[in-house]
Amino acid sequence: MLGKTYDHEVCSIARALDVVGERWSLLIMRDALFANVTRFSDFQHNLGVATNVLATRLDSLVAAGILRRRPHPERPDQFEYVPTEKGRDLVPALIALTAWGDRWSSPDGPPILYEHASCGGPVGHELTCARCGVVDPTSVAVRPGPGMPAEHLAARRPRRADPAPSASPHPPRAVRSPGSDPGR
Repeated sequence: MLGKTYDHEVCSIARALDVVGERWSLLIMRDALFANVTRFSDFQHNLGVATNVLATRLDSLVAAGILRRRPHPERPDQFEYVPTEKGRDLVPALIALTAWGDRWSSPDGPPILYEHASCGGPVGHELTCARCGVVDPTSVAVRPGPGMPAEHLAARRPRRADPAPSASPHPPRAVRSPGSDPGR
């Protein structure tokens, strides 16, 4: 967990972060879901995480119903951690995070590629509309859903119109050519 909860937030992202938002949780799930890692020692070896931190993370993922702890079939004195249906439902979120990381944090290209196990075709993540098909992320709008308490909406500040480009509170920064010295 993050050491802080988001109890005051009426937001599914915040609720998800309460469960899987700690630094190691999604990496544990990545290894469990995509590399079939199930043993404590294998998670620890692959991730290099401190054993006390790993034990706490695994316990929290089990408590949240994302992993299931069971005796190892070949070594009953040890346990293995396997994804539950709730844990397997993280696959699209992990693929979406990977796509974002590939675009913005992988200058040498994607370190891993997802493919369909049956045919080898590439697997990606797209936003789709049930009526129109694939949509651009900038065309996504939001509206209150059935889980939104009316009192929460009443207490929120109104959405403000996007400011005109010249009204930006942050003036554009001067762009200098590489090697230029602003002090000269």
